[in-house]
Amino acid sequence: MPPTPTLRRRPGRPPKRIDDRLETREALIRCGTEVLTEKGFAAAGIDEVLRRVGVPKGSFYHYFDSKEAFGHAVIDHYAAYFARKLNRCFRDASLPPLARVQAFVDDACRGMARFEFRRGCLIGNLGQEMAVLPEAYRERLEAVFLDWQARLAACLAAAREAGEIAAGADCEALAAFFWIGWEGAVLRAKLVRGDAPLRRFADGFLAGLPR
Repeated sequence: MPPTPTLRRRPGRPPKRIDDRLETREALIRCGTEVLTEKGFAAAGIDEVLRRVGVPKGSFYHYFDSKEAFGHAVIDHYAAYFARKLNRCFRDASLPPLARVQAFVDDACRGMARFEFRRGCLIGNLGQEMAVLPEAYRERLEAVFLDWQARLAACLAAAREAGEIAAGADCEALAAFFWIGWEGAVLRAKLVRGDAPLRRFADGFLAGLPR
């Protein structure tokens, strides 16, 4: 029986042993999320994830039926993480609705800065790579975007109810517009290694809301 794989830790810290199959699977998903968010699927792939976690390549299929299944698990993990982030911002009753949108922008800027703008949006990264990814990913990625749109649309509807935007504002269309533009701003922020594209887009979006 092969030795139990261990997670690689930074120097000076004792290695954390992975004691069972479920924990190993979760470690692969977490690492996959980090790597693919930074580099994308084509540039990194499965080998780098396995190397970072310390799992032999031949053991990969003990944890996932296929590379496609691994990708789906990573997408689901990221989608759940980001949904929690959106809920914290968009459902924060201590702030007026439009201030919640600004809070999300501020949080995103801090998050990208924390990783020196190397990491962007995993869903956006994979969307740009659809030409080399399994076709089944297309529907799942679009479903994630639609979920984000729905969460923002609910926040904008609250802004409409509070009189912050016009009574006739189409919140669903505005939310769709936001995410289309936001993904481009994230890409540009990675390019210039700064948050100016994020803030410029967000400022334009908020200023352009119907009043």
